[in-house]
Amino acid sequence: MPPSFLTRTELLLGRPALDQLAASRVAVFGLGGVGGHAAEALVRSGVGALDLIDHDIIVESNLNRQVIALRSTLGQSKAEAMKARIHDINPDCAVIAHDCFFDAQTQGHFDFTQYDYVIDAIDTVTSKLLLAEICTAQGVLLLSCMGTGNKLDPSQLQFADIYKTSTCPLAKVMRYKLRRRGVASLRVLYSTEMPAVRCQPPGSVAFVPSVAGLMLAGEVVRKLIAQ
Repeated sequence: MPPSFLTRTELLLGRPALDQLAASRVAVFGLGGVGGHAAEALVRSGVGALDLIDHDIIVESNLNRQVIALRSTLGQSKAEAMKARIHDINPDCAVIAHDCFFDAQTQGHFDFTQYDYVIDAIDTVTSKLLLAEICTAQGVLLLSCMGTGNKLDPSQLQFADIYKTSTCPLAKVMRYKLRRRGVASLRVLYSTEMPAVRCQPPGSVAFVPSVAGLMLAGEVVRKLIAQ
């Protein structure tokens, strides 16, 4: 029996789809403006198990766009704060919070064969490339988000293979480096919008990273129930 909070979802998706989601395990790497919204949408959709990976703490500059950023959570681990938020939505969701930075030194902490899907919402190129390499080698479904900083128009976000992207500076770097590493394909979410401004660190607003996170979650949910 699905949790009672999913009655409206069941009307749209049906019981078999909810059973499939409840039996699924998704890993979300990066819990900032994009990853936090993705993780929350997954639990609200009925995904039964989540791994949350992030080594940052919540700071005041996160308040403008990150779902876990509240005055009451400042200074907390993003992974632990997201876990608490998820359990406040669905106490039965199996959540593992990994308070670590994903890189070559920590990759051994993760058994990727356990995941039905992986979401990459990491900011660091080196870590994004490593995640793509691992998931490709192990046949794990991966959806990677490109840059949402310095953008103002969420309607220009779209899905594509990394080698069919344009405009996005991060996608350009990823294309070049993935080709050199022999990764033949990677499904990504990217924006065709020219940056509104060019500043470092990138500027960001509440409504572009959040839409990206919801789009990532929606794509993962649709793929999981189609299996």
